[in-house]
Amino acid sequence: MTTQDIVDALRGAVPEGAVEPAAAADGMPAIYVAREHADVVCLALRDLPTLQFAFAPDITAVDYLPREPRFEVMLHLVSLGIAGFGDTPKRLRVKFRVPGNDPRMPTLSGVWKAMNWGEREVYDMFGIHFDGHPDLRRILMPDDWEGHPARKDYPVQIKMTPKVYEPLQVTAEQFAANLQADRDRARRE
Repeated sequence: MTTQDIVDALRGAVPEGAVEPAAAADGMPAIYVAREHADVVCLALRDLPTLQFAFAPDITAVDYLPREPRFEVMLHLVSLGIAGFGDTPKRLRVKFRVPGNDPRMPTLSGVWKAMNWGEREVYDMFGIHFDGHPDLRRILMPDDWEGHPARKDYPVQIKMTPKVYEPLQVTAEQFAANLQADRDRARRE
């Protein structure tokens, strides 16, 4: 299954101009999808009998600052075997261009339930909002964290007061006694 096969299969099922081929150095078929048509195209990718991309294992993003559009959200899909393209699993990379001045796109968690936590991770790390997401909140960083650490303009020189812990203080005699007790325990076992 080539990129062109997938674009041809989507023709007529999605709005004109919603999908375009994307280059991929690794040979995996890849397409760009206009973010305003994300839900329609993804439903077609999942439901068309000639495609059936039923499994969405991964979603992530890339920050291309200073380029505009600044972000790309990438989704990986798997078709677990269909009549039109043989019985072996097929993969597809779907990319969405997201501008830096409006970092948002529709949620895909209604199409593939597995996108729920992945979209939360992309939101947490990159600050990309997924409109319609049922529970869009931080998942990796603490709730009171400021900013989005995977952005290229995130300040890496964080000034925090270091937390100092005093080491456990034991005397040489206590250390030797603890060591001997460990050896005795090991022999008994």
